[in-house]
Amino acid sequence: MNQFFSLRLSILFRVLLITLVVCSCSENETERWKKRASRTEIIRDDFGVPHVYGKTDADAVFGMIYAQCEDDFRRIERNYLAALGLLAEAEGEKYLYHDLRARLFMTAEEAKEKFNQAPVWLKELCTAWADGINFYLYTHPAVKPKRLTRFEPWMPLYFSEGSIGGNIESISVNRLRDFYEKTAKPSTTSFLQLSLDEPTGSNGFALSGKITRSGKAMLLINPHTSFYFRGEIHVSSEEGLNAYGAVTWGQFFIYQGFNEKNGWMHTSSGSDVMDEFVQTIETRNGKLYYKYGDEWRPVTEKQVELRYLEGDSLRKKTFTIYRTHHGPITHANDTAWIATAMLWDPVRALEQSYRRMKTSSLKEFMQVLDLRTNSSNNTVYADADGNIAYFHGNFIPKRNPAFDYSKPVDGSNPLTDWQGLHEVRETVHVINPGNGWIQNCNSTPFTCALDFSPKKENYPVYMAPEPENFRGIHAIRILTGQNNITLDKLIELAYDPQLPAFEHLVPGLTEAYTKSQRTFGHLKTVVDTLSRWNYRTSKQSVAMTVSHLYASRLLAEGPRTEGLSPMDRLIYLGTRTPPELRLQVLSDVVNKLKEDFGSWAVPWGEINRFQRLTGEIEQTYDDNQPSIAIGMASGNWGALASYGARGTTNTKKIYGSYGNSFVAVVEFGDKVRAKSILAGGQSGDPASPHFLDQAQRYADVQFKDVAFYREDIEKRAERKYHPGNQKP
Repeated sequence: MNQFFSLRLSILFRVLLITLVVCSCSENETERWKKRASRTEIIRDDFGVPHVYGKTDADAVFGMIYAQCEDDFRRIERNYLAALGLLAEAEGEKYLYHDLRARLFMTAEEAKEKFNQAPVWLKELCTAWADGINFYLYTHPAVKPKRLTRFEPWMPLYFSEGSIGGNIESISVNRLRDFYEKTAKPSTTSFLQLSLDEPTGSNGFALSGKITRSGKAMLLINPHTSFYFRGEIHVSSEEGLNAYGAVTWGQFFIYQGFNEKNGWMHTSSGSDVMDEFVQTIETRNGKLYYKYGDEWRPVTEKQVELRYLEGDSLRKKTFTIYRTHHGPITHANDTAWIATAMLWDPVRALEQSYRRMKTSSLKEFMQVLDLRTNSSNNTVYADADGNIAYFHGNFIPKRNPAFDYSKPVDGSNPLTDWQGLHEVRETVHVINPGNGWIQNCNSTPFTCALDFSPKKENYPVYMAPEPENFRGIHAIRILTGQNNITLDKLIELAYDPQLPAFEHLVPGLTEAYTKSQRTFGHLKTVVDTLSRWNYRTSKQSVAMTVSHLYASRLLAEGPRTEGLSPMDRLIYLGTRTPPELRLQVLSDVVNKLKEDFGSWAVPWGEINRFQRLTGEIEQTYDDNQPSIAIGMASGNWGALASYGARGTTNTKKIYGSYGNSFVAVVEFGDKVRAKSILAGGQSGDPASPHFLDQAQRYADVQFKDVAFYREDIEKRAERKYHPGNQKP
C-alpha cells in the first residue's frame, strides 16, 4: 500500500512539475511579447495605413505582422494554409492535391531544419514574426482561426517571395493528381477558363531626371493581383529600416515599394526557371532506382500524411512522394516519370526579400540581387542618385545549349543537368538607358527602353522567351517623346485609356460587315458606332461595352490556334477568321445585351462595376446591392490600368476582382514623395471606416498622398498605440 501511495505521489509531483514548467514558459513567452510590444508603436493615418516603428528590426517586424493581423487575419491564415499544405484541413478534400504539391519540395520537418541553419539575425526576425501573430491571437480571443491557432518561426520559409508558393503554382494540380492518385481519371481544364482570365503580372515604369520636371528619378509601382491580396504598410526601425509599399498578407518584407533612397517594382517574369527531366526508373529488390549516366541511384521515397476536412471531422490520406536529385516527381508522360527542377532555397530567398528593403544605392541593390533567389520576378528600379535600371529575372540556371529545355529533357544524361546560375551581369538587363525611361508590362525585355533595350541575340533563348503584348506596345507609345513629367502626369500616363487591341478588332469587324452585310444588316447601327470609336475606354462609352463582350466571346468561342502568342491569337481571331464567324459573335453579344438590359447601347460604367460587400476571401456579387461604375478595362486589350471583371450565373453586370490592386508613383530626391491608391481600402473588416474609403477614389483615379516622414504622419494620425493596447 505504501509503495502504491508513493508511486501515486511521485506521478502527481511530476504532473505538477510539468504544469509549473508549462505555465512558466507560457508566462515567459507572454512577458516577451509584452516587452516587444512596449518597444513597438503603430500609428494609423487617416486612411488606416499602419506606420510601424520599432527600436530594432525585430521589433518592427513584430509590429508589422501585428498590424496586418488587425487588418485581415483571415487572409494571413489562408495564405499560410496554402503555403504550408494545410488548406484541405480547413476547406475540404478538393484542396488535397494543392497541399500535396506544397509538400513535394519541403515538409515541416525540413523547414524546421532549414530554420535552424539560418543566420541568427534572420531567425530573430522569424521569431518576432511568429510572436507578433501569436500576440495578436492572445489579445484577440474572439478571433477564431480555421486551423492555425499557433504560428511558428519556421513558417515564413514557405513564403519567402511575394507570391504564395513562388513557382510551385506553375505545377499542374491535375497532372499531380493523375500521377499520385492511381485510380484518378486524366483531368482537363476548360478552354473557356484559359481564354478569359485577366493577364497575370504587373506594370513597372522607371523615369530618369532627363524627362521629369524636377530632374529627379521616378517609379511607377503597379502590381496586378487579386483585389485585397496585398495591403499597404510603412515599417521603420532605429537599425536603418524605413520602407513603404505593398506587402502580401503574412510577409514581413515590403514586396513592391520604396525607402528614402530607392524603390523596386517586381513584374512577373517569363524567364525559364523550371525544367522537367524524364527519369528512367527500375525496381530492384523492391526498391526504386533511376538511371543517371552509368549508375543507378536510389529514388528518395518519403511518406506524407495529409488530412482533409469532411463534415466536422478530419480524415487522413497517406502518399508516398518521390524525388531524384533533379527534384520531386510531379507527373508522368506515356512511358516515364517526370521530375521538376526549380529553385528551393527558402533561407536565402527570405534573406534577399528582406535585405532589399535596407539598400540605399544601386550598388547595394545589385549586391542583394547577387543572392539570385528571386525566381518569380523581373525588377524595375529607380533611386535618389538618379539611376534607373531593369533586371529581367534573377534566378536563372545555366543550361547546355545542345538541349531544348522548353520540353522535358533526358534526366539520365548528366549533360542535361543545370550548370550553376547565371550571374546578374550575365542576365538581360539595362542601366540608365539614353532614352530616359524603362518599362516592363510582362512583355519582352527587348523593347523595354526603345533603341537602348538589350539585344535579343546576345542572350540564351531561355532567359527571355516572353513575346510582346498589347500592354507593352501601349507603354512604349505613351512614354516615347515625353518630358517634364510630374507625379500627377505619371498617374495620367499609367491610366491612359487607349486600348491597342481594338485597333485591330474593330476594323476587322467593319471589314467583315462590308463583306457580309446582306446577312447581318441588322448590325449596321452597332458597326457604325464601333467604327466611330476612338478605342479609348470610359464609363460613358457604349462602344467599350460591345467591344469588351465581343472580344471576350471571340476568345472563348473562336477556333483553337497553335504557336501564337496571346496578342497574335487575338489579332488572328479578329482579322483572319471567316467574316461570318466574327459577325455571328457580335450578333450574339447584341442579343444578350438586349435580353439583359433592354438595349444593346449600354454605357460601360453601367455594366463594369466595383463592389465590396463583405470581407470574405471568396467575393460574392449582387446586382441589387450598391456598386461603383468603373471606366478601366481589361489588360487583355492593352489597358495599362488593368481591371479584370467577370460576371456570375446570378449577375448581369460584371465586377472587378483582379488587376490594379495597389498602385503608387514615387519621386526620389533629397526627400521622397509618393502617391498611392488601394482597391477598396486597407481593412478587411466591413465595420471599419477603412473597408471602402478608397473605393470611389479608386474609380475616379484620385490618389492619396503618402505620409512617409514622421512629421507628416503625426499630422494625419488617426490612432497611436502599442500592440495589445489599442482601442477597438
